[in-house]
Amino acid sequence: MEDHQILDLYFLRSEQAIQETDTKYGNYCFRIAYQILTSREDAEESVSDTYLAAWNAIPPKRPPLLSAFLGRITRNVSIDRWRTRSAYKRGGGEFSLCLEELTNCTSGQPSPEERQIQKEVVQMLNVFLTQLPEPERKVFVCRYWYVDSIRDIAEAFGISQTKVTTMLHRTREKLRKQLKKEGLE
Repeated sequence: MEDHQILDLYFLRSEQAIQETDTKYGNYCFRIAYQILTSREDAEESVSDTYLAAWNAIPPKRPPLLSAFLGRITRNVSIDRWRTRSAYKRGGGEFSLCLEELTNCTSGQPSPEERQIQKEVVQMLNVFLTQLPEPERKVFVCRYWYVDSIRDIAEAFGISQTKVTTMLHRTREKLRKQLKKEGLE
C-alpha cells in the first residue's frame, strides 16, 4: 500500500492504518529500536509505542515522508526507553558507544538558552551531510542514525572494519571542525 493511502486510513481513523503501517514499516521501525535497545521485547514495545504516537499525531499532521516520520518517532521512543532503563549502568551497547564517539564533537546537554543553537546545529548538520561524499554519508548515517555496529557497516558496504572506523573518525573530525567554524562547538 502506498504511503498516501496509509495516511488516508489514519485520517479516516481506521484501525487498518496501524496494520498497514506495520506491514510496510514494521521491520524498519523494529531495526531502529533494536539497534538502540538491544532487547527484542523492548524493541517490540517501542514499535507499538511508535504506532500509538503516529495514531495520535495523524491527524492533524500529514507527514510528507511517512518512513522518516515513523523512524524519528521510533528513535525518540527508543531513546526514552533506553534512558529509563539506565543502559549506561548496565554496560550500554552500540547506542552508548555511538554517543561516546560523538562526545568529542558536542559540548554535552544544552541549557534552555541554547535551544536556538540546537536548531542551528541541526541545520548545519543537514548541510554537512549533503556535502559529504556518498560513501562517507551513508556510513555516517548507518552508524549514528541507525546505530549499526562497525562490523555490520563493514559487511554491508564490503569494506574492512578498520576502513569503517577510519572513515567515521575522519568524518567526526570534519564535523567537529565545521561545528567549530560555525561557532557551534
